[in-house]
Amino acid sequence: MSLKIKSLDHLVLRVRDLEGMITFYRDVLGLTVERRQDAIGLVQLRAGTQLVDLVAVDGTLGRMGGVGPGREGRNLDHFCLNVEGFDLAAVTLHLKAHGVAVGDAGQRYGAGGEGLSVYLSDPEGNGVELRA
Repeated sequence: MSLKIKSLDHLVLRVRDLEGMITFYRDVLGLTVERRQDAIGLVQLRAGTQLVDLVAVDGTLGRMGGVGPGREGRNLDHFCLNVEGFDLAAVTLHLKAHGVAVGDAGQRYGAGGEGLSVYLSDPEGNGVELRA
């Protein structure tokens, strides 16, 4: 099996100033707020057929990523790729065959709505999500 990537689903940015970033992406770049989950510090903005997720570093999700953006912290949490003909078992076998540690799998919301996905990291430690 080889993976055939269809598109980028979403990008997640960890941010210090959530409202300032919403203002920038909405008012400057023209994205629209599609979904807010204030209880966990997540705002999802529509960018065409994709989403840009903003995660407050001091929120529930943001604290899981460690130090905030800057010289000592990372800004990008993960990016997500849509996989044509996504089959979790086959994808898991493929990744393991390449020595990739497979993370949590489950139903998650992305640009195409709810869908099955799985997390992993690239060799540099960047988060990657593969989804149907």
